Amino acid sequence: MRTRTIAAAITAGLIVTLTACGGSDDDKKATEQPTVSAEDRAAAREEAGLPPKPDAATTTAYIKALDAIDVDIVHGKTEKAVDRGLNTCSSVKSSPKDQAKLTDLTNQRFTSPNHPEGHGTATAEKILKTVRTHLCPDF
Repeated sequence: MRTRTIAAAITAGLIVTLTACGGSDDDKKATEQPTVSAEDRAAAREEAGLPPKPDAATTTAYIKALDAIDVDIVHGKTEKAVDRGLNTCSSVKSSPKDQAKLTDLTNQRFTSPNHPEGHGTATAEKILKTVRTHLCPDF
Protein backbone atom coordinates (compact mmCIF):
# COMPACT_ATOMS: atom_id res chain seq x y z
CA MET A 1 0.00 0.00 0.00
CA ARG A 2 2.83 2.38 0.95
CA THR A 3 4.54 1.68 -2.41
CA ARG A 4 1.40 2.76 -4.28
CA THR A 5 1.19 5.97 -2.26
CA ILE A 6 4.82 6.80 -2.99
CA ALA A 7 4.38 5.99 -6.71
CA ALA A 8 1.28 8.17 -6.87
CA ALA A 9 3.11 11.05 -5.19
CA ILE A 10 6.03 10.76 -7.60
CA THR A 11 3.70 10.62 -10.60
CA ALA A 12 1.79 13.68 -9.39
CA GLY A 13 5.06 15.55 -8.84
CA LEU A 14 6.25 14.73 -12.36
CA ILE A 15 2.97 15.88 -13.88
CA VAL A 16 3.16 19.19 -12.03
CA THR A 17 6.79 19.66 -13.05
CA LEU A 18 6.18 18.86 -16.71
CA THR A 19 3.09 21.06 -16.86
CA ALA A 20 4.96 23.97 -15.33
CA CYS A 21 7.80 23.68 -17.84
CA GLY A 22 5.63 24.59 -20.82
CA GLY A 23 6.58 23.96 -24.40
CA SER A 24 9.05 25.50 -26.75
CA ASP A 25 8.15 27.93 -29.51
CA ASP A 26 8.58 25.06 -32.00
CA ASP A 27 5.99 23.02 -30.06
CA LYS A 28 3.56 25.92 -30.15
CA LYS A 29 4.06 26.44 -33.90
CA ALA A 30 3.45 22.75 -34.56
CA THR A 31 0.06 22.87 -32.84
CA GLU A 32 -1.16 26.15 -34.33
CA GLN A 33 -3.89 25.75 -36.93
CA PRO A 34 -3.30 27.49 -40.24
CA THR A 35 -5.81 30.19 -41.00
CA VAL A 36 -7.88 29.84 -44.14
CA SER A 37 -9.70 32.82 -45.54
CA ALA A 38 -13.45 32.72 -46.02
CA GLU A 39 -12.87 33.08 -49.76
CA ASP A 40 -10.52 30.08 -49.86
CA ARG A 41 -12.96 28.05 -47.78
CA ALA A 42 -15.84 28.94 -50.15
CA ALA A 43 -13.71 28.04 -53.17
CA ALA A 44 -12.81 24.68 -51.63
CA ARG A 45 -16.47 23.96 -50.84
CA GLU A 46 -17.46 24.79 -54.41
CA GLU A 47 -14.69 22.63 -55.84
CA ALA A 48 -15.87 19.75 -53.64
CA GLY A 49 -19.40 20.16 -54.96
CA LEU A 50 -20.76 21.61 -51.74
CA PRO A 51 -22.97 24.68 -51.53
CA PRO A 52 -22.05 27.46 -49.12
CA LYS A 53 -22.69 26.80 -45.45
CA PRO A 54 -26.23 28.06 -44.75
CA ASP A 55 -26.86 31.20 -42.74
CA ALA A 56 -28.86 31.10 -39.50
CA ALA A 57 -32.22 31.79 -41.15
CA THR A 58 -31.71 29.07 -43.76
CA THR A 59 -30.55 26.60 -41.12
CA THR A 60 -33.62 27.34 -38.98
CA ALA A 61 -36.00 26.86 -41.92
CA TYR A 62 -34.23 23.64 -42.95
CA ILE A 63 -34.35 22.14 -39.45
CA LYS A 64 -37.98 23.18 -39.03
CA ALA A 65 -38.85 21.46 -42.33
CA LEU A 66 -37.04 18.27 -41.29
CA ASP A 67 -38.77 18.31 -37.90
CA ALA A 68 -42.12 18.64 -39.69
CA ILE A 69 -41.36 15.35 -41.44
CA ASP A 70 -40.18 13.58 -38.26
CA VAL A 71 -38.35 15.07 -35.25
CA ASP A 72 -36.19 11.94 -35.10
CA ILE A 73 -34.44 12.98 -38.32
CA VAL A 74 -32.57 15.79 -36.56
CA HIS A 75 -32.89 14.28 -33.05
CA GLY A 76 -31.34 17.38 -31.49
CA LYS A 77 -28.23 17.30 -33.69
CA THR A 78 -28.66 20.43 -35.82
CA GLU A 79 -25.05 20.66 -37.00
CA LYS A 80 -25.01 16.98 -37.95
CA ALA A 81 -28.27 17.41 -39.91
CA VAL A 82 -26.79 20.39 -41.77
CA ASP A 83 -23.59 18.48 -42.56
CA ARG A 84 -25.57 15.50 -43.82
CA GLY A 85 -27.69 17.80 -45.94
CA LEU A 86 -24.65 19.51 -47.46
CA ASN A 87 -23.13 16.11 -48.26
CA THR A 88 -26.41 15.16 -49.90
CA CYS A 89 -26.11 18.32 -52.00
CA SER A 90 -22.76 17.05 -53.25
CA SER A 91 -24.46 13.84 -54.39
CA VAL A 92 -27.25 15.86 -56.02
CA LYS A 93 -24.69 17.90 -57.92
CA SER A 94 -22.91 14.81 -59.23
CA SER A 95 -26.07 12.81 -60.11
CA PRO A 96 -28.96 15.28 -60.25
CA LYS A 97 -31.30 13.08 -62.30
CA ASP A 98 -30.78 9.73 -60.56
CA GLN A 99 -33.63 10.02 -58.07
CA ALA A 100 -33.44 6.38 -56.92
CA LYS A 101 -29.72 6.65 -56.15
CA LEU A 102 -30.15 9.99 -54.39
CA THR A 103 -33.03 8.66 -52.30
CA ASP A 104 -30.96 5.63 -51.29
CA LEU A 105 -27.96 7.77 -50.36
CA THR A 106 -30.20 10.12 -48.39
CA ASN A 107 -31.66 7.19 -46.49
CA GLN A 108 -28.15 5.95 -45.68
CA ARG A 109 -26.98 9.40 -44.52
CA PHE A 110 -29.91 10.39 -42.36
CA THR A 111 -29.84 7.85 -39.59
CA SER A 112 -30.63 8.22 -35.91
CA PRO A 113 -30.46 6.10 -32.79
CA ASN A 114 -34.08 5.07 -33.40
CA HIS A 115 -33.49 4.51 -37.13
CA PRO A 116 -29.92 3.20 -37.51
CA GLU A 117 -30.68 1.89 -41.01
CA GLY A 118 -32.34 5.13 -42.14
CA HIS A 119 -35.95 6.28 -42.11
CA GLY A 120 -37.11 4.39 -45.20
CA THR A 121 -37.65 5.35 -48.82
CA ALA A 122 -40.75 7.53 -48.38
CA THR A 123 -39.15 9.62 -45.64
CA ALA A 124 -35.82 9.78 -47.51
CA GLU A 125 -37.64 11.24 -50.53
CA LYS A 126 -39.10 13.97 -48.28
CA ILE A 127 -35.70 14.64 -46.71
CA LEU A 128 -34.11 14.88 -50.16
CA LYS A 129 -36.74 17.37 -51.28
CA THR A 130 -36.13 19.42 -48.12
CA VAL A 131 -32.36 19.39 -48.67
CA ARG A 132 -32.77 20.52 -52.28
CA THR A 133 -35.24 23.24 -51.31
CA HIS A 134 -33.25 24.74 -48.45
CA LEU A 135 -29.56 23.91 -48.93
CA CYS A 136 -28.95 23.51 -52.64
CA PRO A 137 -31.84 24.89 -54.70
CA ASP A 138 -29.52 25.62 -57.63
CA PHE A 139 -28.32 22.01 -57.99
